[in-house]
Amino acid sequence: MTPIHVVGIGLDGLAGLGATIQDLIFRATLWVGSDRPLSYLPDRPIPRLGLGDISEIVDPVKDHIQSHPDPLVIIFASGDPLFFGLGRFLLEVFPRDWLTFHPHYSAAQLAFSRLKVPWQDAVVLSGHGRSLEPLIQTLQRGAEKIAIYTDAHQSLGEIARLYQSLGLPVTYQAWLCENLGGDKERLEMIDLRDSEPLQPLSPLNILILLRQPQVLDPANGQDPSLPLLGLGEQEFYGFPDRPGLMTKREVRVLILAELGLSADVAVVWDIGAGTGSVSIEIARLLPNAQVYAIEKTAMGEQLIRKNCDRHRIQTITAIRGTAPAVFAQLPAPDRVFLGGSGGYLDAILPEAWSRLCPGGVLVMAFTTLEHQGRVLDWCQGMNQQPQVLQINLGRSIPLGPYTRLEPLNPVSLIRVVKPMSRMGFSI
Repeated sequence: MTPIHVVGIGLDGLAGLGATIQDLIFRATLWVGSDRPLSYLPDRPIPRLGLGDISEIVDPVKDHIQSHPDPLVIIFASGDPLFFGLGRFLLEVFPRDWLTFHPHYSAAQLAFSRLKVPWQDAVVLSGHGRSLEPLIQTLQRGAEKIAIYTDAHQSLGEIARLYQSLGLPVTYQAWLCENLGGDKERLEMIDLRDSEPLQPLSPLNILILLRQPQVLDPANGQDPSLPLLGLGEQEFYGFPDRPGLMTKREVRVLILAELGLSADVAVVWDIGAGTGSVSIEIARLLPNAQVYAIEKTAMGEQLIRKNCDRHRIQTITAIRGTAPAVFAQLPAPDRVFLGGSGGYLDAILPEAWSRLCPGGVLVMAFTTLEHQGRVLDWCQGMNQQPQVLQINLGRSIPLGPYTRLEPLNPVSLIRVVKPMSRMGFSI
């Protein structure tokens, strides 16, 4: 038998353990644990070693094993010791063949069970002595289900402020789950829009976030308090599982500037329109222009239409199709924005350029060096001088008592103006 058995135990104490594990516990030569699990044990002549600073138990346990003729050490842990527990540390300081693990229910398992939510696809994170950086990335990806083990140093207030600062286009329902499996068990929905939401009463708690369907108020489309340009991502319907695909507000503003919109612009093409956020910004600035939002996916087309309804815009035509095949059915544009090529960049460029009106502007957004290089080569072949704008931006987010900049994905904007001949025709 291995000399060390790590036993997960819940708030129901010994009653929650099977007979085999209880028999193992009462045959032990040393009990190791924090005050809570040790308090569940009856008064027996078995030595006890308190678990405070975990590193301080290593030498006493080794000494016990080496000095006892038939050692059996029981180390008590909360829930599953190999799930954000002390199991990882024990595997680093003791030989692997010394250890046997007996897991109990984890807090995440109990929480999702209480909420009656399948959790095989959940993202489980820990804030115990850890940075909230993984939570930032998980929220930005739009994970459907998130479980966060919190502690006194990662308060719900800090998580709420972080959640608010990210300006997510999706929302989450939050559940505070405490003392799971015990007499004082509590599950309560909290609002992360509050800077100081309901705080836990017990250090034994876990926060569950469940992504909600987007429901936006159509009346806000006429809200005079909305900015003239640079709408936040939360003002648009987006891809729930990929909120990062929406063009960020700051980048959108620079795209509008590079397009050089003016009152005489009558037709605009938005190629690879995604959710239609750029098209809607253009339509709000140019109410008399006709905008054609070209998107190859059915989901994207649906989102464009929903966002037009949301903002009460009727001058955008959502076109489901693949560029450049759909160009033939469209009027010649004064401005073209290329936000996505769908793998047809080499075919789109000459077709869009040939249809662009003389004096018109073509703006392209790229995140990869390969696409940038292909466009610059095309410009050189067309004897055109592009203007390249490299965008590297960061948004401030709170991290505990500090504030740091969370970088947005770098984007390159390439702007090309179609020249006019002296006779008024393009060169």
